[in-house]
Amino acid sequence: MVFFTTDANHQIRGFALATIAWIMCNTSMGLPQWRILYLEEPMISLPSMAFVGMWRACICHHADDSSHLRVCHHYSYRDTLVPLDIRVAQHLLLVASIIGLVGTACAVFALQQVYSEKPQKNDNYNPFVISAVLNTIASSFIFLAVMCNYFSVSSKEGIAFLPSFQMPLFVYAQRAGSAMGVACIAAILFLLSAIILISFCPTSEREMLPGV
Repeated sequence: MVFFTTDANHQIRGFALATIAWIMCNTSMGLPQWRILYLEEPMISLPSMAFVGMWRACICHHADDSSHLRVCHHYSYRDTLVPLDIRVAQHLLLVASIIGLVGTACAVFALQQVYSEKPQKNDNYNPFVISAVLNTIASSFIFLAVMCNYFSVSSKEGIAFLPSFQMPLFVYAQRAGSAMGVACIAAILFLLSAIILISFCPTSEREMLPGV
């Protein structure tokens, strides 16, 4: 009969990293600062900066009192302003979030088995390994989404905003925003979690019959 050992301190750390990574992945999807666009000559009461995210774009207006007014537009699947790279990144991040959630659930199930010392019927089945594989896939998908956004920024691709945005197709400059950094950290944490879970996998203890 096979049992998991009760020493699961490393697995708890891996589970904690995967949980934080999943939260940061979802947080990055909600932030609009994936791409930051600048106009060449900002004018009072006219938009001078735009934040383009996975699910919304925000336009910053300068007011007379030097304050900023942000107007955001949420995307829908019918909006023609959403370019292909953002469409691809949207789906990559959504799939990464789902896979990361399943991987975290597998880690919870594995930890529950460890602490309850339930026997494993199948030597080839280890939920810690499954969780590590799923976290690795989630990390890869997030990295792909980040690279899609990075190449769009580096090539200075324009975005056809709605007329109400009052923004030109091509802007003076653009750069990667903080949301891309949050997504990168999420991908790294998912990968670290996978390494910990698979490197410190609890060893199996078999009942040995005494030799005769």
